[in-house]
Amino acid sequence: MAQETQEPHVIDARGSFCPGGLMELIKELRLAPVGTLFEVWSTDQGSARDIPAWTQRAGHELVSSTAADGVYKIQVRRMR
Repeated sequence: MAQETQEPHVIDARGSFCPGGLMELIKELRLAPVGTLFEVWSTDQGSARDIPAWTQRAGHELVSSTAADGVYKIQVRRMR
């Protein structure tokens, strides 16, 4: 249950171009323990497609994906 209320580790990739947000997420995931929750902030529309697709292929959990005011916020939990 602690994982559900965990504050996400924010990766601020606003202003970077594809695949910047995804590359930052992969780098951070490699260093974090299983169960860590990440939230990628991106202004690149490609991140809204690429991060969920990669998350599924890599075996992690897509927690949420939202967009507001031109910023995509994608939450991913490390599962392995």
